[in-house]
This record gives sequence, C-alpha cells and structure tokens, in this order.
Amino acid sequence: MNRRTFLKTSGALGLSAGLPVNAHEAITPGFPNYNPKIKRVIHLCMAGGMSQLESFDNKPLLREMDGKVMPESMTKGKQLAQLQGKQLKCFGGRFDFHKHGQSGLEISDKFPHIAKHADKLCVINSMHTDQINHDPAHTVFNTGTILPGRPSMGSWINYAIGAETNDLPGYVVLVSQGGGQGQPISSRQWSNGFLPGKTQGVQFNSKGDAVHYVNSPKGVTLDHQSRLIENIAKLNKHLRTKQNDPAIETRIAQYELALKMQTSVPALTDYSKESKATLGMYGCKPGDGSYASNCLMARKLAENGVRFIQLYHRGWDHHGNLKGAFPNAAKLTDQATAALISDLEQRGMLDETLIVFGGEFGRTPMAQGTGRDHHMSAFTHVVLGGGIKGGINYGKTDEFGYEIAENPVHVRDMHATILHLFGIDHHRLSVKFQGLDSKLTGVHKAKVIKEILA
Repeated sequence: MNRRTFLKTSGALGLSAGLPVNAHEAITPGFPNYNPKIKRVIHLCMAGGMSQLESFDNKPLLREMDGKVMPESMTKGKQLAQLQGKQLKCFGGRFDFHKHGQSGLEISDKFPHIAKHADKLCVINSMHTDQINHDPAHTVFNTGTILPGRPSMGSWINYAIGAETNDLPGYVVLVSQGGGQGQPISSRQWSNGFLPGKTQGVQFNSKGDAVHYVNSPKGVTLDHQSRLIENIAKLNKHLRTKQNDPAIETRIAQYELALKMQTSVPALTDYSKESKATLGMYGCKPGDGSYASNCLMARKLAENGVRFIQLYHRGWDHHGNLKGAFPNAAKLTDQATAALISDLEQRGMLDETLIVFGGEFGRTPMAQGTGRDHHMSAFTHVVLGGGIKGGINYGKTDEFGYEIAENPVHVRDMHATILHLFGIDHHRLSVKFQGLDSKLTGVHKAKVIKEILA
C-alpha cells in the first residue's frame, strides 16, 4: 500500500461512497454497550484451510481406519468440494499428538512452541461455515455474509468504538510472503462496505517500507504540507456546510491521518530498540516479509493503538503432499505465533488482547490423493487472551472428525463473541442500509459463546 493509494481508497482523494446518505446508527459510535474485556484483536488467518486433523483435533480411530472406505452413512448427501462423486477413503492424521500443560490439551507435535502455551489456549473444535471455497469462505469469516460490498469485522469494530490512535489506521492488514504462498487474498476482505471510509482496513507492505511515499517530496517540508492540509480542510469544511455528505468528513480525516503517518510509520518500522532476545524469540529478520516479521509488527501495531490487526499467512491448501507441506507451513508459523503470545504477556498486553488463530475452513478426514479436500462442516479455531478461559477444548467432532458432535460454533457466533468482548451487543450494532437494518451477525441466529468466557 502506498500513501497515494491509501488516500484514494480511504477517501482522502474523493470518497463519495464512504457512507450512504440513508445510513444511520442504531448505537452511538465510540461507546461500548457494556464493560469491555479487550482493547484489540489480532487475527492470525491461516489462509488456505489449515487441517485441524494435523493440528488440534486428534482422531485415533481415523488413524486406525487409514486407507479403508469411509462409512457412506456419514457422507451421503453432504456437500464436498473436489471429492464429489469419488470413492471416499479414510485418511488418518499424519502426525503424533501429545498432551501439554496442566490442562492436558492435545496438540500436534508440529506446533511445539504453541504447545508451551497450552494452558492459555481455548481450542474450539466445532467451528463451521457456509462456504466450501476459499474466497467465499474468507468473505463469510470477515463480513458474516457472502453478499458483496458488506463491511468487514474490523470495520464494524472501528465504527462502533473508534480507534485508540489518531496517528495510524484503526485497522491494519499484513499479508506474509514466503513459503510457496500463491493463493491471492482480495483487498475486499478488509473493505468498509457501506460504513465510513475511515473504518476500512489498510494493507501495510510486509517487506520494505510499510507505506510507500510516506516521506515528503523533495523540497517540500512537513510544515508546508501541514499548512496545505489545513487549507484543504477549511475548503472541505466549507463544502460540508453546503452538502450534507458524510464522505467529506471522512475526506478531511484521511488527509490529516496521512500527514500524521509521515511521522508514525517510520517510527513504527524502526526496529533498532528491539533486543536480540526479542528478535531471536520471533526468529525473524525485521521487514523481510515473513509471517514472523509480521507477528513482530503486529505487536508494535498493538502497542501503538491499532484496534484490529489482521495477518494472512497462505500456504495451507494441502490437496496433496500433506505430509511434506504441512510441517513446513507449521514451522513458518509456530515459533512466531508463540513469540507473539509471550511478547504480549511480558508487556502486560495479553489480557487486553484477543488472539484468533485459524483458517477459513478445515480439511476432510477423507483422502484426496496424498492430501485433504476442503471441509466446511467441522474445523478448529484457537482463541486466547482477554476474557477467554485457557486450557480448554470447546465443542467436539465425531470419531472421524467429519461432523460436529457437541456445541457447534458458526462463524457468526465467533463474531458475536468478539463483539461481546469489546463490550458491544451484536444485536444493537446495526446500520440502516438500503432500507434494511444491516449487522455483522446478519439476520440469522448468532450467539455469544458464554462457555469459553472467563
């Protein structure tokens, strides 16, 4: 993301559609409905669909049944992606699981660093979603619906309670590089939709300058730019008195934010104060584009008041070569994820941060060659931090890991729970758009997962 693009897409160069003229608030933005437990979310998205059966959902029977035909009674009439119409054979977990911590949580041996935090983790084994392909499933997880043009979760949160910082966007996205990650992630996944443009996610570059062209042009001082922005703001405010268009306020705010970012972004990407011990803990070279580097950046963004931080790590779409590819993907994410948890904890920030770790869906317990197909009916997410019970499993799948057996958790339930931790009632967070009351949790039933709350 360069500064020019940021200004244009966020509204500073003409955001005429940031908020429809027929939109109004059902709650007052900037005020939670009740006592919040967290200040921020760090969403670690394992894009591609990380296999729950090689990570956090151990299935001994499936391992025993490896290579045998899957019972037809379990799969008959069910939606599959690429396995539809093919003979379905059991595909046992490829790696060992061990119990960890006082809680005895079972975790794959491919996540030895995360396993050290077992007693902090809430492992939800009963997640399910509505979509079986990548982009639609990402869209549902981010916006709660498959419909285009809807606001993302990070935008809803920033709309409801605002940002903690005036010098950085309230919603920042990082997409890691390396590890054979070819799957694209569309920028509409962090769209503000019909909410004000200032609530949209802003993608920072993972490698090199976080924001291009953040420095003033040659011969132009920061003082000169400040006066220019001030004069533009006066003109926009004059226009605002003549036209009842909320987009003008957004335009003013984004010009001012872009100017502030000329100071805040260089400070954010200065790693000179990071100790060798910290860098070693993450196992990264700052600014190299890796997931590890982005985890370190996530901590810095959290320290600087960014409300919603989203990291995408691709490379989990293992239709084949699961045994060879999965360990590599796990190695790229395990140490850095654990380091982020430790770093937030040692800085006294973990109790006010919610970390969400997981993909857009899971993988089938049936083989697809040497890999697994997409599976939307049962998968795993790990949550931890502020307001969350640690060292627990919530929900359960059947002995094959195909269907949910106890306590199903839809993506919308996750949304309702995250909003609850921010002190927001998901029923009341609503905006009138095109004559309808639109919500992150939509018109379908959604519930707060009270059993996982501390």
